[in-house]
Amino acid sequence: MKPLLCLCLFLAMLPRSARADHITGGELYYTLMGTPGGNYQYNITVKVFMRCNSGRQFNNPAVISIFDKGNRNRIQDIEVRLARTTTLQLNDPNKCITDPPLVCYEVGFYEFTATLPPTPNGYIVASQFVFRIGGIRNLIPFYSNVGTTYMGEIPGTEVPGAPANSSARFTGNDLVAVCANNAFTYSFAATDADGDELRYAFCDAYQGGTFRMGAAEPVSTPPFQSVPYGNGFTGSAPLGDKVRIDSRTGLITGIAPSEGIYVVTVCVSEIRNGKVIATQRKDLQIFIASCTIAAATLEPEYNLCRDSTRLVVSNQSNSPLIRSYNWELQDRSGRQLAGSSEQGFAYDFRDTGLFNLKLVINRNGECADSNTSLVRVYPGFKPAFDFEGLCNGKPTRFRDGSTTVYGRINQWQWDFDDGIATSSDEQYNRPNTEYQYRSAGSRQVVMQVSNSNGCRDTATRLLAIIDKPALNLGFRDTTICISDGVRLQANGSGALRWSPLVEMVNPEAPDPEVRPTITRTYYADLDDNGCRNRDSVRIMVEREVQLVAMADTTICSGDSLRLRIASNALRYQWQAAPGLEQTDVSNPIARPVANSIYQLTASIGNCQATASITINTLPYPISNAGADTTICFGTEAFLQGSTNGQNFSWSNTQSLSNPQNLQSTARPAGTTAYILTATNNSGCPKPSRDTVIVTVRPLIRAFAGRDTSVVLGQSLQLQAAGGELYQWSPATALSATDIANPIARFNNNYGGGIRYQVKVYTPEGCADSASILVKIFATGPQVFVPTAFSPNQDGLNDLLRPIAVGISRVERFSVFNRWGQLLYNAPDGRGWDGTVGGQPQVAGVYVWMVQATDFQGRKMVQKGTATLIR
Repeated sequence: MKPLLCLCLFLAMLPRSARADHITGGELYYTLMGTPGGNYQYNITVKVFMRCNSGRQFNNPAVISIFDKGNRNRIQDIEVRLARTTTLQLNDPNKCITDPPLVCYEVGFYEFTATLPPTPNGYIVASQFVFRIGGIRNLIPFYSNVGTTYMGEIPGTEVPGAPANSSARFTGNDLVAVCANNAFTYSFAATDADGDELRYAFCDAYQGGTFRMGAAEPVSTPPFQSVPYGNGFTGSAPLGDKVRIDSRTGLITGIAPSEGIYVVTVCVSEIRNGKVIATQRKDLQIFIASCTIAAATLEPEYNLCRDSTRLVVSNQSNSPLIRSYNWELQDRSGRQLAGSSEQGFAYDFRDTGLFNLKLVINRNGECADSNTSLVRVYPGFKPAFDFEGLCNGKPTRFRDGSTTVYGRINQWQWDFDDGIATSSDEQYNRPNTEYQYRSAGSRQVVMQVSNSNGCRDTATRLLAIIDKPALNLGFRDTTICISDGVRLQANGSGALRWSPLVEMVNPEAPDPEVRPTITRTYYADLDDNGCRNRDSVRIMVEREVQLVAMADTTICSGDSLRLRIASNALRYQWQAAPGLEQTDVSNPIARPVANSIYQLTASIGNCQATASITINTLPYPISNAGADTTICFGTEAFLQGSTNGQNFSWSNTQSLSNPQNLQSTARPAGTTAYILTATNNSGCPKPSRDTVIVTVRPLIRAFAGRDTSVVLGQSLQLQAAGGELYQWSPATALSATDIANPIARFNNNYGGGIRYQVKVYTPEGCADSASILVKIFATGPQVFVPTAFSPNQDGLNDLLRPIAVGISRVERFSVFNRWGQLLYNAPDGRGWDGTVGGQPQVAGVYVWMVQATDFQGRKMVQKGTATLIR
């Protein structure tokens, strides 16, 4: 007990912040304070969110680390004390939200001043904490104890004047109630004191933080590792494919996923003079509750610009507080075309143009709301583009292939998926453009295109940017005979040339023929618009075929062996012979049924050599262990073997009465295989073996069921187990006595109960017996629950559980504390062990509730209290 006591004391002394998951988000931002001595002085703030009432504490101090962004060298680690804390709580949720969630954060601020010299690449500032709040829905299932990293970037001098920068600072309201499967908006908007253009995107949340006695630890060296996304979510789609972020405003909109906690990280890029100078991040675990919002929620626009002219739309809110719907569709002159009071709306347009769609819910009632959306009907708008040139460091050319039936295409916006902002660069906002990638890899290029009628759509293509063009050779190296030639083979996109032009026919062809007289290497050079690749083929020249075959040998009949030869040949052909598995390989496997001769021809082009191998066969001795048998546990089996060999032996001799004889008595403890091995002093020198399996039926363990209780007039189905044949006694009140599951019907209490005995048999005659006591009560169906229990793991009264009398099934057994909080809820009444989430609950009185169904199908609910004793 002493080691366990020491461990408990050790854990109790750990800081509470180090023993739980409580961090719910954070960000890092800074403000330029001045430029003393040519350096740059920044006031840096790390803002950390923690769930309310967690009982945990913020790290104090926290470590904030600064790295050179270019070479990742560590500049310094600073221990920063917690400056202040505040609480954010949504105290007045919208009355039109059903079951509004509790939105509450404790926020801690760490502030310090850093003076840094200008560098070309700038700096990364970061801090790490353990642990994030547990049970995050968009991570790999059951992944826990994942830390977090909050970071920001200070720009370098690559962009003139960029270090004189105050970071973008997120200003969006964090007190937002989000309901599962309902439309929502969540602002991650930011402001920038320098007036830089801001561009927003979802990005990966980072892991981080080291558990070491709760003490502050320096930040690990970047790059930082992404959290393990799972369940179909990614950093760029942390809430699924129905939720988007506006790249210009930072507003997140869409239909929320199912209930749970989701980690969402938004990156905001600061763009100055068309260049991204720094990227800041905000990381937040958003709780999506099982609530609904009564609202008229529509898309801002519905574009029927592709093929269909049929509008099908429904309210994106599914709140039960919505009692009426009123849809109105009008043309631009205000003339009403259609209306509906259904939950959804559909309409087939017969003309093109702009139309207004309006939805009113709960008109003139509580939670009334309305919304208007614009409908564009200009079918025949199809975005598309082509590209060429996929070499890293060389321009990739993009060409718009979009078409439109109405209006003209007049706007383009390209996203080349390379981490560089292009929204402000005019060269990238035209139909045909080019872009030079900085590194190889997969890129998802998106072109957003619009026409003069306001239709807007996107085309997406997946590109594989490469360091060099693909060059495929028909073969790598080969061997030829001196009198032969061979045709080189290569293919790829671009100009292909072979070298050296020695002993080569038609060297300008992609597949020239060569006839080298000595071993020679030929090089293939591929040039795709300046993107180059080289590969080679080595042609080895032989003057003759060298062939050495294995010596003739003898094997036992039915055995196999591999025919072995040593040769420099390229092709092999064995003359077809009995038992030869392959005839065109150098070392085939042979299974001769009699004495055999195997002949081989080996060749390199027109050069050939021949050889032969003779295999003689000898028969195995005969070995017969007898037929398999089955016995009952603890009984004997008789083995009867036979052989024509001069010597024999049995395996597993410890369970044989006479292992020196072919006939012996076996008494195995379990199913056993006995192997009879026989050998001859002449003929085939290898032993032959045969196996007899003695199957031992397991010890019969009859089971008649657990003792139970019934009420007078109730039927009870017995259920025995352990064998295949059954016999019950006495026959009193039983529907049958020779089946496993007879029904007992009690119209008499038989002195308060009956004890039934069942004998269990197997077809081999193995047997056992068991009994069950059935108590018979003259009361109605009832559930009994103890008034106290002591979960001290002594095997006595450790669980609080219901005891059912006259009950068909216990459907639910629930336990609550004195504040009405549900602590235990099980469908089968297994019983509560006095813990919640593995944590023991305090001694005291708890309330229980049982929901059950009796044998008549009647539902019943019982409540009471029980005392937990420690």
